[in-house]
Amino acid sequence: MKNLTLSVGLFLSLSALGQDTKEIVAKAENLLRGEKTSYSEMQMQIVRPKYTRTLEFKSWAETDGNSMTLITAPAKEKGQSFMKMGNNMWSWNPTIQRLMKMPPSMMSQGWMGSDFSNDDILKESSLVKDFTHTLIASETVGGMQCYKIQLIPLPNADVVWGKILIWISKDDYFEMKVEFYDEDNVLVKTHTASNIATFDGRKLPSITEIVPADQPKNKTIITIKTIKFNIAIDKNFFSQQNMKNLK
Repeated sequence: MKNLTLSVGLFLSLSALGQDTKEIVAKAENLLRGEKTSYSEMQMQIVRPKYTRTLEFKSWAETDGNSMTLITAPAKEKGQSFMKMGNNMWSWNPTIQRLMKMPPSMMSQGWMGSDFSNDDILKESSLVKDFTHTLIASETVGGMQCYKIQLIPLPNADVVWGKILIWISKDDYFEMKVEFYDEDNVLVKTHTASNIATFDGRKLPSITEIVPADQPKNKTIITIKTIKFNIAIDKNFFSQQNMKNLK
């Protein structure tokens, strides 16, 4: 009876808002990535028991398509770039002058030795288009009342995860927490957001902490330095040649 009461309460809450679960996920994604395009500058701290390493990078993205990421610091990694165009992904290393096409099997691997996956950085999976969405609970995360939503990949979706659980704040559609599971339903990592700030006229969590389930003493902290939304991006920007010339 308790579960039935909870389900009815969640349904009435959604009905009052006049939206379905997929729409909630779409609003959260649009808030974070922009409705059409985005440009961001971020810092990433890779924290390990014996050391901490810091990277800085820029990213350009089209919500429904291409993306490009350029490492700007430290000097050792500066100039490396990563691109997703259509269903293809590449990396460029200026030190060895090598352009490499990345196989799909690499998408769940850590980007630059972090707990941030290649799928995260290249935005390969679409939480709106590639999954079914089921509202399963209402819970508090970071002091905010959130919808807890289960995402299961569609049969033909090219997705590296077996299941995703996401907590989205009811008032502002912030993605406050995300859990990623493998195909055996084993938790792989958890993203937790905090520190709400204003970027380009919209409020967002500015810090995301990523903790791998099998190595809880490790973590990666992503800090947003700036984001601009729905900017103009030239149609020729996403190209292999441009990967080598980004600044």
